[in-house]
Amino acid sequence: MNLPQPINGLSVDVEDWFQVGAFENVISRDSWGGLTDRVERNCDLILQMFADAGVKGTFFTLGWVAQRHGSLMRRIAGEGHEVASHGWGHERVFRMDAAGFARDLDMSRKAIEDASGVAVTGYRAPSFSIDARTPWAFDVLAEHGYAYSSSVAPVAHDHYGWREAPRFAFHPLPGSGLLEIPVTTAVFAGRRLAAGGGGFFRVLPYGFSRWAIRQVNRREGRPAVFYFHPWEIDPDQPRVAGATLRSRLRHYTKLDAMAGKLRQLIDEFAWGRMDEVAAREAACAVALAA
Repeated sequence: MNLPQPINGLSVDVEDWFQVGAFENVISRDSWGGLTDRVERNCDLILQMFADAGVKGTFFTLGWVAQRHGSLMRRIAGEGHEVASHGWGHERVFRMDAAGFARDLDMSRKAIEDASGVAVTGYRAPSFSIDARTPWAFDVLAEHGYAYSSSVAPVAHDHYGWREAPRFAFHPLPGSGLLEIPVTTAVFAGRRLAAGGGGFFRVLPYGFSRWAIRQVNRREGRPAVFYFHPWEIDPDQPRVAGATLRSRLRHYTKLDAMAGKLRQLIDEFAWGRMDEVAAREAACAVALAA
């Protein structure tokens, strides 16, 4: 029997080219306000891409961006997409304590809700920085009323990763409805492979992502979680001097091919908002436990 294809989570991590982890050691936060702003232009292109394909997604947005681009936030919400939190200024969770994380959540949620006019119930940590060092972050998210998080990358990586975490949606806190929905990984020869988007999607052949999502959807019957950034469809963005060769390669490789690959991916699979994926996954968990 052929099972219906799961609805996969389509998500955009809304940050500008100068706010990425690859350049955090060469671009100071104090300089952000004076740099060329390209995030609204790029998000408008994404909104048009999504409209052309007839899909809805989730825009995990920095509070810093939302505060400065209220009209963009209202367009995103007005076109039926979910607006969710990506924290305030792309500070990684493992560089904060619980109190600092709570302040970051409050600042970002207020800015995003004020700008968009809709309630924020979802969160994604910058650079997937909820990991084995920060299990307390789930307690803070639950205390602040978040319904779900998509903040864990269940792989080993030099910038992030929680290799021992479950690959699919799980409840991190006993007695809490908070759901964590990790970014997608595939399995080959017993090894987990990052397969949820971003630089891996840009650099690797498209066939790898097709294989990975089919594995998750067809063999395991679960939704994939895919993410990308607005700057990834912007090959004309400014180039950063002083960054390491590795960082420049990660950031700039195949920017010119990204939009075309995204259109192919969106057309080939079924997509929806992350809050919809969370609701379905939570309902499945309840059904399995019954």
